[in-house]
Amino acid sequence: MAARPSPGSRPTGASRPTAARRGGGTGATQRTRAPQPRKLTGRAAVLGMVLVGLLLAYAYPVRVYLSQQAEIAGLEQQQAAQRRRIEALAEERAKWDDPEFIKAQARKKLHYILPGEKPYVPLPDPATAGDQQEKAPTGAVPQDPWYGKLWSSVRAADRPQGTPQT
Repeated sequence: MAARPSPGSRPTGASRPTAARRGGGTGATQRTRAPQPRKLTGRAAVLGMVLVGLLLAYAYPVRVYLSQQAEIAGLEQQQAAQRRRIEALAEERAKWDDPEFIKAQARKKLHYILPGEKPYVPLPDPATAGDQQEKAPTGAVPQDPWYGKLWSSVRAADRPQGTPQT
């Protein structure tokens, strides 16, 4: 039976493979290169495929989620705008509940006056009125009223083709 070397001892030169033995005194020893590990192992390829599968599986739901969030944000903006409009209309309605505001609007828009007041209606300035007449196209033929055009088209429709107009 051969004696086993102790765990802390180094193997002797006879037990080492020839490529691993040190040369005695030649001085020209060659080193062997350790084999390079493969860059992509089978496990890494499977992991990459699983990650790509997960990415593809989650892409559509994430896109739907983001579009729904954008739609919700748009609806919230519309709702806020409607609330502001409702508040403005409520303020305007509150103004119309005031009798003094109603009187002021009647005076302004309808030219109402209270008994005993003298109404004054401003007339257009003659200098400005002349400018407006000059802006009108000269030589423009006045157009017939709408009912005249309608009646002439009815008469033309009753007339047979090629008959002169009367």
